[in-house]
Amino acid sequence: MNIQYAVKEQDGNMDVYVLEVNPRASRTSPFVSKATGISLPRIAAKVMAGVSLKEQGVTSEVIPNHTSVKESVFPFSRFPGVDIVLGPEMLSTGEVMGISETFAEAFAKSQIAAGSIIPESGKIFISMAGQFKDRIIEPARRLSKLGYELVATSGTASALQAADVPVHVVRKVQEGRPNLLDYMANDEIAFIFNTPSKRGPSTDEGRIRAASVAYGVPCVTTLPGCLAVIDALEAFASNPTPKVRALQDWMADMNNSM
Repeated sequence: MNIQYAVKEQDGNMDVYVLEVNPRASRTSPFVSKATGISLPRIAAKVMAGVSLKEQGVTSEVIPNHTSVKESVFPFSRFPGVDIVLGPEMLSTGEVMGISETFAEAFAKSQIAAGSIIPESGKIFISMAGQFKDRIIEPARRLSKLGYELVATSGTASALQAADVPVHVVRKVQEGRPNLLDYMANDEIAFIFNTPSKRGPSTDEGRIRAASVAYGVPCVTTLPGCLAVIDALEAFASNPTPKVRALQDWMADMNNSM
């Protein structure tokens, strides 16, 4: 079973709340079933009852001609001040699904379904840990070509400037004001790319990530996630009104092509 807890400590007292308890396969199995049109729980139940895969007609792998993306939904907005960097803990409280012919558009749909805003313009803050600075240069150049204004703290900004990527330098929180927290308070930041070198709400990075939740600014904390967001922004720039279809229509197209 998968059990999710919320623990709150106040005035020396600790309250433990159980958010949900569910079977461990309760999320992945429905997602894969919807993505492929094959009811895996039903097939598995019949196998356990003695009906073989061959008897059920399940003899080959189903490969959809579309892409499905599952995005987790996190309750960070209910816990002010919490650092949103993920670890081995189970923190999500649900998932959403995006489907399209391409990964970029499917990912974009999944972000919108999860409550993240796909900005069409504005400032994007970039702060990369040391090992990622070189790898964000070309993706940042793509953002600049899309018309986004890039802002970064000194270390990341230096790497971008050395590669002739236009970027505006902002102060770190510990360097005084105005800093990124002020920018967010003034509703001037549309998105944050921040791969952590440190964790915890007391660090500058943790304060930035916590503030992103407080001010409703989408924040991505992994390099693959940053790259996927950039793909999504490019997809929306070329097609701002993506096609919306019923799940049954996707499955009908897949069945017709098999």
